[in-house]
Amino acid sequence: MHVAFKQVDVFTSAAFNGNPLAVIMDAQGLDDSQMAAIARWTNLSETTFVLPPQDNQADYRVRIFTVEGELPFAGHPTLGTAHALLEAGFQTKTPGVIIQECGVGNVKIKIADDSTLAFAAPKATLTPFHDALISAALNSHALDTAQDAVVVDMGIRWLLIPMISADAVLAIKPDIADLQRLVHHANVTGIMPFGPLPAGEAEQYEVRGLIIEHGSLTEDPITGSANACLARYFAAQGKTQDYRVRQGTQVNRQGRVTVEYQGDTIWIGGKTVTVIEGTIRR
Repeated sequence: MHVAFKQVDVFTSAAFNGNPLAVIMDAQGLDDSQMAAIARWTNLSETTFVLPPQDNQADYRVRIFTVEGELPFAGHPTLGTAHALLEAGFQTKTPGVIIQECGVGNVKIKIADDSTLAFAAPKATLTPFHDALISAALNSHALDTAQDAVVVDMGIRWLLIPMISADAVLAIKPDIADLQRLVHHANVTGIMPFGPLPAGEAEQYEVRGLIIEHGSLTEDPITGSANACLARYFAAQGKTQDYRVRQGTQVNRQGRVTVEYQGDTIWIGGKTVTVIEGTIRR
């Protein structure tokens, strides 16, 4: 087995500051067990496998694996895969637009003149969530009680928790046992606390992506799907002004996400850089 491989860094313009992703450029001939084995070996949050589309409107199909299983959709794998293919010379059916087929259907990706990519946030369902565990799980009383915590389901589920400020977000030191119980109660992939940055900053919100894996806390450096959920959350409140997000600060990353509202479409974008390129051999 010789499979073309790239490792890219998503939501950053400088290597080692974003969220890494492994991309298997042509996964034809790989079965489910081989894909799962490769994803466990890369040991990254996600590994993607590019396949021919089954939908005639799509440019390609992508399967997204974590070390534990397959996801129907995820944000940074969507942009990272598109970047890797375009860099390799992939030709889209429509100039300036990519249609990715995945577990939630077709996802549109637009290509800006400066090669920045943005995906159209999938539709989502929003459910207000109230649980006395929230404050204990975050080990914080700096919740913004003027807004509801909400579970947003976009194929992948996130619990969004509003905080009074960006500093309050960064000060969170979760209680792992209570956080695990909260994740279970909400039946979500992870928890995203968010809070506003001071006026005059280049970004408007600080966010974090908190996940429990095997009983341990993992912080996702930059989370495309959770940011798409947050954008849908704001839209549901009638807030449709474009904004920028800062994520990864607490794990020494410099993730930056742009959110743009265009009619009924919400674009979640950012830069991607290639760090490793080669071949997987077996």
